Amino acid sequence: MNSIELTRKLIDIESISGNERAVAHFLRDHLQSLGARVEMEEAEPNRPNVFASWGQPDIVLSTHTDTVPPFIGSSEDDQFVYGRGACDAKGIIAAQVEAASRLRAEGINDFGLLYVVGEERNSAGAAAANRRPRGTRYLINGEPTENRLALGTKGALRVEIEATGRAAHSAYPELGESATDKLLEALNRLRSIALPEDPVLGKTTCNIGILQAGIAPNVIPDHARAELMYRLVGPGEPLLASIRAAVGNLAAVKKLLEIPPVKLSSMDGLETTVVAFATDIPSLSAWGQPFLIGPGSIHVAHTDHERIAKAELVQATEIYVKMVKKLKQ
Repeated sequence: MNSIELTRKLIDIESISGNERAVAHFLRDHLQSLGARVEMEEAEPNRPNVFASWGQPDIVLSTHTDTVPPFIGSSEDDQFVYGRGACDAKGIIAAQVEAASRLRAEGINDFGLLYVVGEERNSAGAAAANRRPRGTRYLINGEPTENRLALGTKGALRVEIEATGRAAHSAYPELGESATDKLLEALNRLRSIALPEDPVLGKTTCNIGILQAGIAPNVIPDHARAELMYRLVGPGEPLLASIRAAVGNLAAVKKLLEIPPVKLSSMDGLETTVVAFATDIPSLSAWGQPFLIGPGSIHVAHTDHERIAKAELVQATEIYVKMVKKLKQ
């Protein structure tokens, strides 16, 4: 099974975050057929990570098995494979597995593959794997970077803003207190605060991703909440302090998730880039010096037209083989 065929097989196994079990079992069976020693470790009940090894690994290639919703089955044309997870990150798994087959065919041992759950939500799989490192010196993590080596990744700060009020009939607003009005004012203030910048990673950005309020148009809402995602270029705590100061007494501020930004190593002979998305790398610190590279474009990940170029899959396999060989020199 080549990388294009394997990409389609993986896409057609639905593995939205929380439902990674079936794809993990498929990978276990496939990797065992390639002669790997395969271990399954549950990060959470029915959510297994997969670790495959040949010999005593000093290098591990890794990515994640989960996808965002909704499920989209696979299809292909002359240039692309389409479907949920095509580039984020099932095509990457396929390229890494193909690279492993190539390395073994050349008699190269002492490397591994690590596939974790939950990257799209909270890096639960990476955190679990980090509690059981295997002594590897290098981690080659795969995310869609268009086969360019990332010199850095932005971090992430997910924040909940929750306002409370007093319900009333909308004909008599003076008897109530609108939680929505408070939330809107809080969000307006947050859109005005200065956000940090970094000469390598660029600007901190903010997305107001979730808004929830009210039960009916004729009821003054007594509860309203929003979730925001900041893409960090520096530590999260100073920004969180600025958020709390701006919101003041209008609403409660709760930190839901923080992933620090990361600056990474280069390697001769590979094109480089900087990416704005966060990865599992901060949660895999015990697995060795990290590198970040993979086929596909982040600009089509999470969309209804997610795809990966067949030529990039082939190129990625070559890149992974060369990186492993170079790191073993």
